[in-house]
Amino acid sequence: MARARIYKPAKNAMQSGQAKTKLWVLEFEASSARKVEPLMGWTSSPDTKTQLNLRFESKEAAVAYAEKNGIEYQVSEPKAPRPLLKAYADNFKADRSDQWTH
Repeated sequence: MARARIYKPAKNAMQSGQAKTKLWVLEFEASSARKVEPLMGWTSSPDTKTQLNLRFESKEAAVAYAEKNGIEYQVSEPKAPRPLLKAYADNFKADRSDQWTH
């Protein structure tokens, strides 16, 4: 039986925007271990489902797809976003409310 993970991808550390983080992803787990090809050293797997990443507008749509197709799934909820950092200039405001620290 196929197993899958449903999650909302996190923002890449190299990007400043929120691109590719709006959709939910259904990603299949590997059913067998990868094998090393002896001549070139490449890794391969007979399981082609691990190459699939299905994207959905909502978590409910991804869950409905998994249930309709008999796919065992696990949902990973996204973490709450961290608050935005304040501006560097805020360190030197005259009306700063917090204590000065070095």
